Amino acid sequence: MARPPDSPPPELPEALAVPRSRWRVQWIWLVPVVAVLIGVWLAAQAILQQGPTITISFKTGEGLEAGKTKIKFKDVDIGVVKSVALSKDYTRVIATAELTRDASRMLVDDTRFWVVRPRVSGGTVSGIGTLLSGAYIGTDIGKTKRERRDYTGLETPPVFASDVPGSEYVLKSDDLGSVDVGTQIYFRRLQVGQVTSYELDPNGRGVTMRVFINAPYDKFVTPNTRFWHASGVDVTLNTEGVKVNTQSLVSILVGGLAFQTPPDSPDESPAPAHTTFQLFGDRTEAMKMHDRIVQTYVFNFKESVRGLVVGAPVDFRGITIGEVSAIHTRFDPITRQFSIPVEIRLYPERFTSRYESEPRGGRLTRSPREMTDFLVSRGMRAQLKTGSLITGQLYIALDFFPNAPKAEVNWDRDPPELPTVSSGLQSLQESVTDLIARMNKIPFESIGKNAQQTLARADALLQNFDSQLVPQARDTLTAARATLDSANTALQPDSALQQDTADAIRELSRTAASLRALAEYLERHPEALIRGKAESGK
Repeated sequence: MARPPDSPPPELPEALAVPRSRWRVQWIWLVPVVAVLIGVWLAAQAILQQGPTITISFKTGEGLEAGKTKIKFKDVDIGVVKSVALSKDYTRVIATAELTRDASRMLVDDTRFWVVRPRVSGGTVSGIGTLLSGAYIGTDIGKTKRERRDYTGLETPPVFASDVPGSEYVLKSDDLGSVDVGTQIYFRRLQVGQVTSYELDPNGRGVTMRVFINAPYDKFVTPNTRFWHASGVDVTLNTEGVKVNTQSLVSILVGGLAFQTPPDSPDESPAPAHTTFQLFGDRTEAMKMHDRIVQTYVFNFKESVRGLVVGAPVDFRGITIGEVSAIHTRFDPITRQFSIPVEIRLYPERFTSRYESEPRGGRLTRSPREMTDFLVSRGMRAQLKTGSLITGQLYIALDFFPNAPKAEVNWDRDPPELPTVSSGLQSLQESVTDLIARMNKIPFESIGKNAQQTLARADALLQNFDSQLVPQARDTLTAARATLDSANTALQPDSALQQDTADAIRELSRTAASLRALAEYLERHPEALIRGKAESGK
């Protein structure tokens, strides 16, 4: 309805002033707040997911690159190298690496790290894949519980991982030979382990090696097991012919080790881990009988021992019962003479009977001193003999010499001294010397003068023979030649002698025919001897 023109305008409501709130939320700020919250949440998640940071020290930074070199365990990435720097003394390279959160439990005290790159060691080749992908850091988890964050990297990869079943042993040797880290170990020509490390002994007199035998082959290593170098080819010449022994072609080229327990050894339980064994030079030396009882004696020789060396055998009728351990010289101030005392190691167990009904091993008698005195009284002596005419090597032979001068064992010396006799070569030399001395006594000068006089007389006789007898002999030979010519002429077919001889033979043939006819007539008419031949026709 329209308002009348003369009516007053309606009153407007009074506006009330409301003060503006200072804390009024502006929706425009909601977006950055949400973004900040998301950033904080992501940062928190990143911090919570971030793994530990470790440092690894190496001798060289070969193959290490910051931001690229990975850290792997069983070919799975567990971290990356963040930086590579030199140590404060510039002797090492410090690689700082960040690992994943799941790798935290791997960082214990005996965890190992090494750079994986192409390597050739002990006849094995490793790390070939890094030629294309690049080097990386390998990891082997330890077994301790103590945590650690700084490590010293290995310069060579470990031969076996810590989770590989098996046992580790220690070998002692005089030298390293052709052994290297990773060298294969064989058992009955099967590869059963490897050499893990080696080091020179503190006194410098030998080498200590550590080897790892994989399970289940480690159960065949007993306290009596023998280890030996299986490098190259072992050639043996005996009555059965030539035998060639080797473990494999790899062992011939790069070397190897082998082990075995002697067949006559008693059944024993496996040797504990880290047991120490002696490493022998070859199988023959390793498998030979090792004596438990050793007695030391001295043989005092007064002749040359050239050709006798340490290790030469001591022989008793063809059986080796000991070996030479040392050779010395001795000067006797009373007699002012030199002698050569030779120290030997004697193995009494080798005298013991080996019949199955009797116990093996042990001493020959409970009283070695009494037995030795008895044998010496029966003539047992030591003598040098030649073992090879080609090399001139000597050995010591124990045998009985009933005609040897009486002698006793000198038990006052340490070690005891046993009597000896001179060798056959020494006796031959003395005989030759005596023969030469006798020959020197022969008056060769007088004999030579008499021989010259005899030759002069013979020469004069020959001259006389030439001047007198030769012409007569020449005339005799001429007459003999003439006689032979006459005889030859007479024997010619057309000669008179031959014709007369032929006529005589014919006459003799006619005479023989007449006599045959007469004999036949008398045989028919024996009365003709009295009456005579009857007239024909009567």
